[in-house]
Amino acid sequence: MVGVTSVPSPAIAEERSHEADHPSSQVAYFGAEQPLSLDCGIDLSPFQIAYQTYGELNAERSNAVLICHALTGDQHVANVHPVTGKPGWWETLVGPGRPLDPSHYFIICANVIGGCMGSTGPASLNPATGKVWGLDFPIITIPDMVRAQAMLIDRLGIDTLFAVVGGSMGGMQVLQWTAAYPGRVFSALAIACSTRHSAQNIAFHELGRQAVMADPDWHNGRYTDHGIHPHRGLAVARMAAHITYLSDAALHRKFGRRMQDRELPTFSFDADFQVESYLRYQGSSFVERFDANSYLYLTRAMDYFDIAGDHGGVLAKAFAGVKTRFCVVSFTSDWLFPTSESRALVHALNASSARVSFAEIETDRGHDAFLLDVPEFFDISRAFLQSAGKARGLNGKGG
Repeated sequence: MVGVTSVPSPAIAEERSHEADHPSSQVAYFGAEQPLSLDCGIDLSPFQIAYQTYGELNAERSNAVLICHALTGDQHVANVHPVTGKPGWWETLVGPGRPLDPSHYFIICANVIGGCMGSTGPASLNPATGKVWGLDFPIITIPDMVRAQAMLIDRLGIDTLFAVVGGSMGGMQVLQWTAAYPGRVFSALAIACSTRHSAQNIAFHELGRQAVMADPDWHNGRYTDHGIHPHRGLAVARMAAHITYLSDAALHRKFGRRMQDRELPTFSFDADFQVESYLRYQGSSFVERFDANSYLYLTRAMDYFDIAGDHGGVLAKAFAGVKTRFCVVSFTSDWLFPTSESRALVHALNASSARVSFAEIETDRGHDAFLLDVPEFFDISRAFLQSAGKARGLNGKGG
């Protein structure tokens, strides 16, 4: 953990802790009479879901779009983040003139169960003890996240979603929505994702979890009782994960072997190379806004995800009879969720007679390409949503 020494200021740490239970967004609260049935066999109650909306629901309630965020995302998809002060994480896709334009759609984005920005998770207070849940929080899965989202959509009075959209872990949620609630999803845009985690991806997540748990400040998940946070371990976990979001070509183009503010090596373990400095910055900035235990829970949820495994090992059975219109997008340099996994999904959808279009986008930006300015991705997303909008009868409107 050499060199990863940045510690969030007390004010930032306090704000992050406050957001866990009292988020700067809308909140749907579910009492003891509406428990969330988890795959681990526990009924979670009470619980809450924090969410943001953009645009207005039309009179027919037919223009609702649910955005599912990725592992380290949250509900602040197109507004300033309340902790970091940075712009929304998907303002490249969501906003005026973008493929998801709030003047056309009613856009919803919820923090997942297990998250740390207002939806109930390990960073939330356990009402039974008055203390932070920590590792007493039950293990959650991608299907659990989707069941909670479905309860939110019910609360909003929406029967059918015009579209469910997401990349990476968000894409997993998109696929789970179509498998679990096929009659409630008119169209689905699944980006840079897979129907299950590979052994390599599970291994990378385990590396990150062990980095967190090896931090002496972790205290078996009870770090809040000690007024501290395992920032070093979480920063290392983020650094390791961030490498998987990029590609060798992108790292070479951006950094190569260039030195950081020096001409000669220091012959030390300082950040001599620009790429080292970049990774340390990524780790340090991440701990300002994210909870370490949430990182453990959400990575584990991704590891457990396996749609085919829930349907006798036959992927096509998960989508049997589905009427949803699909668009599956992959990126050539994404080695975390390679195109071969997207093609396997498309083949399964074809086998179940689903309507599906597929695009592999040429780019060297790696897995994170769906979050960046990639014009071809925007064009494909816009065209798919416009086509689905016409079929849905949205008066020809689409981003």
